[in-house]
Amino acid sequence: MATTAAPAGPVAGRLSILDRFLAVWILIAMAAGLGLGRLVPGLGDALAKVTVTGVSLPIALGLLVMMYPVLAKVRYDRLDTITRDRRLLIPSLVLNWIIGPALMFALAWLLLPDLPEYRTGLIIVGLARCIAMVIIWNDLACGDREAAAVLVALNSVFQVIAFAALGWFYLTVLPGWLGLEQTLLDVSVWEIARSVLIFLGIPLLAGFLTRRLGEKARGGTWYETMLIPRIAPFALYGLLFTIVVLFALQGDAITSQPLDVVRIALPLLVYFALMWAGSMAVGRAVGLDYPKATTLAFTAAGNNFELAIAVAIATFGATSGQALAGVVGPLIEVPVLIGLVYVALAARRFFPQPTPTAGPALNPEGSAHA
Repeated sequence: MATTAAPAGPVAGRLSILDRFLAVWILIAMAAGLGLGRLVPGLGDALAKVTVTGVSLPIALGLLVMMYPVLAKVRYDRLDTITRDRRLLIPSLVLNWIIGPALMFALAWLLLPDLPEYRTGLIIVGLARCIAMVIIWNDLACGDREAAAVLVALNSVFQVIAFAALGWFYLTVLPGWLGLEQTLLDVSVWEIARSVLIFLGIPLLAGFLTRRLGEKARGGTWYETMLIPRIAPFALYGLLFTIVVLFALQGDAITSQPLDVVRIALPLLVYFALMWAGSMAVGRAVGLDYPKATTLAFTAAGNNFELAIAVAIATFGATSGQALAGVVGPLIEVPVLIGLVYVALAARRFFPQPTPTAGPALNPEGSAHA
């Protein structure tokens, strides 16, 4: 996927079948996961038991396959220019670590005042800033993948440092100040660091080594025109596999408690819409070009549901309302953010376009196959 403006002409005509009907494939994957979880007795429990040091192996496999091709596309020689861009880094930190958690806290209390377990689960989701699937949404929307790599890495560092402290603040301290019900969150720094190392560290290292060794062995032209188009489709294959597994894990719970899912979904819908639209507006206001503004928006709107679910299960149990709220997160996030990909692409004309030095235009045959 290029980080420059798309060439003129009907977009759909330049997309592969996989890209053109991406929303359809995602909906099918969601339905398949829910159906399998509901119809196959014990499937969710069996998948949940396949773990390595507390991490679901099927989910980890899907995420690693999903993220590796995108991180192999990153031009690591450009990262130093991104890290010097304060117009991007400062708004990202404010949106992710001040606005996002505060907004989810407010929405959870406003819309779920009578459901403390779900409310706590949503607050935990709001604290877990995205480090994984956001890379896919950003790439599909023609965002700046080098900027995404930097912001995701930055979120990872802050996640290890700040998650437990923010959990204590938003679940215990702030409710106490406001005279609201308090909740304790027992989570170790190692649990958070392990999530970061697995879901970001492994594919990031693999992507970096692939580019470094591939360009050294065969040259940059071969790498961009031959290798990348071959491995790029696996990002979407991994995404679809991950969605099936995630929804199969809680298919029975989701389909047997539809009203609860609706109650949890409402604050999530408001959260994703406000965070994404507000971040795009901030990007436009500070003068970011379209790819960077898009990256700012998706990295601020997405959440690390893997970490949120793991923390909820470890603290409150696999069958708890907090865990169900974490699982409903991707149920809502996946269709909403894929919809926002199309909104972002339609809004490109309202943003400055990147200069030619922002990155080479790659194969325009498909947004996920460049």
